[in-house]
Amino acid sequence: MKFAALSLFLTIFTSLPAWAQLAPPNPEGATLAHVHLAVKDVAAQKKFWIDIMGGKLVKNGPLELIEFPGVYIMLRQSNDATPPAGAILDHFGFVVKDMPAMVAKWKANSLEMQPTENPNEIYVVAPDGIRVEVYGVPRLPTPIQMNHLHYMATDAGGMQAWYNRAFGAVISKRACVGCITKPSLIETVNMPGNVNFSFSISKDKRAPTKGRSIDHIGFEVKDIEGYVKDLEANGIKMDEPVRAIPNTKLKIAYLTDPWGTRIELTENLAP
Repeated sequence: MKFAALSLFLTIFTSLPAWAQLAPPNPEGATLAHVHLAVKDVAAQKKFWIDIMGGKLVKNGPLELIEFPGVYIMLRQSNDATPPAGAILDHFGFVVKDMPAMVAKWKANSLEMQPTENPNEIYVVAPDGIRVEVYGVPRLPTPIQMNHLHYMATDAGGMQAWYNRAFGAVISKRACVGCITKPSLIETVNMPGNVNFSFSISKDKRAPTKGRSIDHIGFEVKDIEGYVKDLEANGIKMDEPVRAIPNTKLKIAYLTDPWGTRIELTENLAP
């Protein structure tokens, strides 16, 4: 797979074709598709993601998805899942058009908020200890939009190279949104729709995502069988082979990155 050139920009917002669509795939045939949460109380999560954050419940056959521009949130009930803190994937983030209105919703629902130096950026804590980073972009064409996944990495460069090789992600940097007194840049890779994977430095090795509230992430790919063959030809081992989901057109497969992030490949995830 091709190695993309280094670019330097701040990923803040982008227009997606429509609310119901994921961003179009990159030249490698991949786009971010979903974040899969393992949670103790599915009803509480639905209230957070739909009633408070503004997602829309949709179905693909028997599967329920909560739809946002640029990503689906999927929920699985689990009494054993633990919060993401300490795992390689620490949190994920959205941008919103009306930040004051969103903050008012969080306050009205007594949600924990963790401010940063930037008054336009707040971490809100969803049920199951899931931290969601949110910042305001008044020019945003939709009320809310997926923005990034944030990793705590001992080897940011290695992770950038791996996601470039596996998914054609573009190696880049972005400004730290919450760093006002000491501005800094964060190593990233960029996926379609200006969704970025951010890699902050951790001195300690982090735990795998499997079994955490943020259990895994998913990429939608073209021709999943062919994509898996390409991954394996590039020395990337699959955890589970391609299989079809009954009563849908969906096909899935699983792998894990070298740092413990569980990854699902999908074809035909969208309703």
